[in-house]
Amino acid sequence: MTVVTVTDGDSPDPADGAPVPRVLFDTGTLETLDQASTGAVWRLAEPGRQVDANVVRIPPGRHVDPHTEPDLDVLLLVVAGDGTLATSDGPCPLSEGSLAWLPHGSSRGLAAGERGMAYLTVHRRRPGMWIRPAETRE
Repeated sequence: MTVVTVTDGDSPDPADGAPVPRVLFDTGTLETLDQASTGAVWRLAEPGRQVDANVVRIPPGRHVDPHTEPDLDVLLLVVAGDGTLATSDGPCPLSEGSLAWLPHGSSRGLAAGERGMAYLTVHRRRPGMWIRPAETRE
């Protein structure tokens, strides 16, 4: 039988240097934020990670303009509040607990509801900066 010990994440790395799982952010603290706060309130910044993640807050009545992410699929999980996901197929209502897949190349926008909206995004870590060939215009 394997015994799993749960800690608060403050334990030191083991002697072998292997990474240690830990709690990084408590989304329950979102209610204590100033209602005017907006944007990323937390970012995954651990060295050696293979994914990027952010907790983003949009105040009531505010929005993220529609845009297209050409390279990365994104998972979006609403952790507080509600809002609307704007897609090329029309609006999709989002509520706390809604999980959405935003495939690369798709157009998406977000609008917060009356209570505002906070959401977690997770995607493959962005590659370093690189130069793309210029698009040709006809």
